[in-house]
Amino acid sequence: MTRVLYDLCAADPAVRLSPYCWRAKLALAHKGVAFEARPWRFTEREALGFSGQGKVPVLVDGEAVVADSFAIARHLEQAYPQAPTLFPGGVAEARFVATWADTVLNAGLARMVVADICAALDGADAAYFRESREARFGGRLEDVQAGREDRLGAFRASLAPLRAALGEAPYLAGGSPAYADYAIAGSFQWAHTISAFDPLAADDPVHAWRERMRGLYDGLMARAPRAVEETAAAG
Repeated sequence: MTRVLYDLCAADPAVRLSPYCWRAKLALAHKGVAFEARPWRFTEREALGFSGQGKVPVLVDGEAVVADSFAIARHLEQAYPQAPTLFPGGVAEARFVATWADTVLNAGLARMVVADICAALDGADAAYFRESREARFGGRLEDVQAGREDRLGAFRASLAPLRAALGEAPYLAGGSPAYADYAIAGSFQWAHTISAFDPLAADDPVHAWRERMRGLYDGLMARAPRAVEETAAAG
């Protein structure tokens, strides 16, 4: 059976740039479930008509059609109980971490890379992204992203809960990774894929954790194509 995950792509279809799609891909890899990551663009909403909504990720798993990264993780947990659990600390704990990533981590990262995201798009996708995100942020994307170096201190301070947790174990879930790790790793992978700007200091425990995560599942994230070639040191 071919499972299909609709996966947001850039102008280059090999470059995949949704933090939520990365969560889903890591969850699928965790469960050992083979899948096809099918490229999808912002302006291809009609391609998702069968799902009843217009956002990715969407997983087609046999007769099941599941939208939303957390819903996909819960589906995988129920459909593949023989594989390692995604929620060793419980669903509520994973939900808390995912919500923290949505509201704190992604918000901080977005203001550092939003213009870089737009630069990785083209045509109608770039126009849609610029119009919708400039309305959301209340200004030009380039102005929103400007001065990101000056915001690094505050951003790194916001990672204190993550840093503290990683002082107790190599992964948020303990001795091995699980959905709580994937929820946050997806966000860092999103930024890494579309921007040369690295918001993490090389000696930060979060940086070391991110690199461990990137090496998982035969380098699923490490092998992924990027919209940029090199990572610039942020200091």
